[in-house]
Amino acid sequence: MSASSVRSFEYLESLPGTVFNRLYKQPSTALAIFRRMLPHLAKNFVMAMLYVTRPFPITDLETWVRPESRREQDTAVDLLERLQILKRTAEPGKPRSYVLTNPFASSLRQALTGGGNHRSFGIPSHTRFEDEVTIAQLDEVARRQWEGVLGYMVGSTGIGLRDEGVNLSPSVKHLLQYGGLVDVKGRSVDITQDGFAFVLQEVNAQVWTILVLYLENAEQLGMDRVDVLSFLFMLGSLELGQAYSKANLTETQLQMLLDLRDFGIIYQDNPDSDNYYPTRLATTLTSDAGALRSASAGFDTALGPSTNDKGFVVIETNYRIYAYTSSPLQIAILALFARLSTRYPNMVAGKMTRESVRRAINMGITGDQIIDFLYTHAHPQMRKNASVLPPTVVDQIRLWQIEGERMKSTVGFLFKDFFSAAEYEGPCQYARDIGVLVWKNDVKRMFFVTRHEQVAAYLKSQKQKREGG
Repeated sequence: MSASSVRSFEYLESLPGTVFNRLYKQPSTALAIFRRMLPHLAKNFVMAMLYVTRPFPITDLETWVRPESRREQDTAVDLLERLQILKRTAEPGKPRSYVLTNPFASSLRQALTGGGNHRSFGIPSHTRFEDEVTIAQLDEVARRQWEGVLGYMVGSTGIGLRDEGVNLSPSVKHLLQYGGLVDVKGRSVDITQDGFAFVLQEVNAQVWTILVLYLENAEQLGMDRVDVLSFLFMLGSLELGQAYSKANLTETQLQMLLDLRDFGIIYQDNPDSDNYYPTRLATTLTSDAGALRSASAGFDTALGPSTNDKGFVVIETNYRIYAYTSSPLQIAILALFARLSTRYPNMVAGKMTRESVRRAINMGITGDQIIDFLYTHAHPQMRKNASVLPPTVVDQIRLWQIEGERMKSTVGFLFKDFFSAAEYEGPCQYARDIGVLVWKNDVKRMFFVTRHEQVAAYLKSQKQKREGG
């Protein structure tokens, strides 16, 4: 599951059953969750049961899975249950069985076969415009607006990213502060550790992070979160370059159009227009097509042949750094942890110093995040070396961080008191598989995780299986 899927899945998992029931009444939502949230094995289970009216015995599911893949089967079934797609049924004297829930099953069938007047996939506008909006124009709008958001976050470097004709609304700035991505003190805006991690993500994951923050803030704005979620899932099913009518949108969704314009997810020539265009940021919400390293590289790759996959950073053992880029955003990110001294039309040069790295660390950026950025964007010439980054530079960055950090605290949950090794190993491995395991001690049979909900659900399902089997 990609980073963006994990982020959106964690939010969906926290929703009550009544919200799922309303969500799944929209075929576009059922199809989006099926395409985006489910691993391949879970999709196979859903398709096998989609047109089966009777309960499906677990023994029948097990015949499709190799004995050594039972863990993947349990994970898939558990995920389907938590997303309220699969419901367990029990009949005396018969093995445990499952059935697809409604309205998810009926909505997915309708999405796959077509028909109905639900209009959950948007209403295409067939009005002829004097100035047709092209896909290239939509990409440029999305690029400019999204890089404007990222530029605001890293604007503390003084590079001057805000001179790009992008004016962020107060609500966008509030959302970034609410999510802990920036720290605002008076007129000063500093990027945080979470904010720098956000900048390093693929574009699709960045968009979902922002949208989940928007969802968490929606109720405070008096917005219906089911309408918000339904609209977001619908956007992922729309066609790039096609205009759509606002006729079927609710009051909440009309308000969303204004907010999503600021992020470059939606384009309107003016707020009073009867139509809107989804940009590439919207149409890739429910697919992995937008899984690209940066906004510039993402749109350039989508538009045609490009060399953006090649890195642009060269760093020497004396901490001198050269970046072959003209992107103000990339230059601003470099200026967070390096002292830039020279700038040419297509290159900047500078040096990483103790003071520049410590300044970044004091803002909450970690040494590992700096190293990850340098590695990800290393020039092809650097990649010809046995070690992409000079070991002396990597070690020194970590030493500069250790100077001010002797201990690191992690908020989380400790699981212990397991009666047997078998009882301990299952949930411990499951925690590792879903990426929440921080520490474990096999001798004392205890482990520490950052999130407990999925592990607790796993333990509960294992207990029910033992009692039922």
